[in-house]
Amino acid sequence: VQLVESGGGLVQPGGSLKLSCAASGFPFAMTDMRWLRQAPGKESEWVSGIRGIGDGSYYADSVKDRFTISRDNSKNTLYLEMNNLKPEDTAVYYCELGLMGTSPRASPGTQVTVSS
Repeated sequence: VQLVESGGGLVQPGGSLKLSCAASGFPFAMTDMRWLRQAPGKESEWVSGIRGIGDGSYYADSVKDRFTISRDNSKNTLYLEMNNLKPEDTAVYYCELGLMGTSPRASPGTQVTVSS
């Protein structure tokens, strides 16, 4: 299993970013996937999940109506579009197999910093 996140950066409050997670080594199209984040000095937090088979996407209350999870199974890629970003969204974002819950970060992730 290999997961490579990208798309992070520095953005002002109210701004937008779109993260990508390139996946390989497993049947991506059939696999539920999720985004998590870890802020400095804090535990990992589940952000959003999307089903591999069938419809269904789910969001933490803290990001609902601001973030959108999606996937392109033809490219083995998971996305997280983030709008109206807030300073409290600052964290390392990473993707994992599975729909919900947290797990330790096993990949480098991508840093998102929201600051003016």
